[in-house]
Amino acid sequence: MEEPPSYPEEMGPKHWPSSRFSHVMKLRQAALRAARDKWSDYILFIDSDNLLTNPETLKLLIAENKTLVAPMLESRSLYSNFWCGITPQGYYKRTLEYPLIREWKRMGCFAVPMVHSTFLIDLRKEASAKLAFYPPHQDYTWSFDDIMVFAFSSRQAGVQMFICNREHYGFLPMPLKPQQSLQEEAENFVHTLIEAMIDRPPVEPSQYISVPPKHPDKMGFDEIFMINLKRRKDRRDRMLRTLYEQEIAVKVVEAVDGKALNTSQLKALSIEMLPGYRDPYSSRPLTRGEIGCFLSHYYIWKEVVSRGLEKTLVIEDDVRFEHQFKRKLIGAEPFSKMLPVDEFLPIMYNKHPVTKYMEYYEPRDLKAFSAEPLLVYPTHYTGQPGYLSDTETSTIWDNETVSTDWDRTHSWKSRQQGKIHSDAQNKDALPSQSSLDTPSARDEL
Repeated sequence: MEEPPSYPEEMGPKHWPSSRFSHVMKLRQAALRAARDKWSDYILFIDSDNLLTNPETLKLLIAENKTLVAPMLESRSLYSNFWCGITPQGYYKRTLEYPLIREWKRMGCFAVPMVHSTFLIDLRKEASAKLAFYPPHQDYTWSFDDIMVFAFSSRQAGVQMFICNREHYGFLPMPLKPQQSLQEEAENFVHTLIEAMIDRPPVEPSQYISVPPKHPDKMGFDEIFMINLKRRKDRRDRMLRTLYEQEIAVKVVEAVDGKALNTSQLKALSIEMLPGYRDPYSSRPLTRGEIGCFLSHYYIWKEVVSRGLEKTLVIEDDVRFEHQFKRKLIGAEPFSKMLPVDEFLPIMYNKHPVTKYMEYYEPRDLKAFSAEPLLVYPTHYTGQPGYLSDTETSTIWDNETVSTDWDRTHSWKSRQQGKIHSDAQNKDALPSQSSLDTPSARDEL
């Protein structure tokens, strides 16, 4: 079925007029009919921008023995490929169950009124014969929307939809608004690729499709530095691939490894801990891992000054953020009053909660900015599965025989960062209830 070059009443490539819905519904119906004609046992529908990262997905879905079942897909927000509630008019309804399932607080296979984007139909089941994407059921009165039409068809056929979250199956992009462009859609998909790489190998393109070449650049910066411990090759590979997908060119900087620092080296550098310093969360002194982290940043700051760089971006291998520190960071002479870099920076912009620490540093006129919603954030917060710290798990700064591996799971810092993680979620993740009472923007195909 040939796709028309445009659709009547279409305002743009991401707008979904009725004619576009009809075309997609007819395509899906044709696929369903072809599967039935071939006496196929199953048919898997998957939108072209959905990423299945679990190679066992098909086997796992078949094992559920459901007529219609979907793997729960992840996005950067609470958005997923299922609903837990539907209003009498057929629109999305907020429920208490949805976030529990989406955030894996309840795990299993759950009966829901709507699944979309990626799902499996068992054609061996007798009830599946009544399923149809097009035309809409004769009793259908809801808005003309493909997923709503199919949900109604399933209801009328007596077929219960199920969403499964026993495993991590894959990812889908956030839906775009009708006025957005194809370029924004491409960027949205790149972000989905990047999210999929945080805890898993990169999703590779098929050998049967051509992918346009990428042209990494420095985004207008004089230099972009990426800090990485040599022994953390997995992080380096993931970050370099992540940056490449975004077409960002970086200079890799080998981090100073706190585990390799000895007392003689610290003395040679004249490093002394800030008098009276204690970690605000665990009350422990400075660690060598934190010194290594600080030195890694410090040497970059020195290079920025020596090369006369005006605009730089510094990226760690698990978090990305921008710096324009110049001489302010170097001029503070931090070696004689060392403390962790994430404590040092708030002091330099005069916002540290411990006033006595700030007394050792002048001037404190660094200008620091943050974006809302956040543009970057850590891949993992303290206490989360996959969290790894080379600064916390280290040794005390002046005694290499005393190791530090404080309890992140039950610490105050873990609880505080858990709150930050929740707050950091994009506030545009889910539309307001009022906007959910109208047909949603579609971004499946």
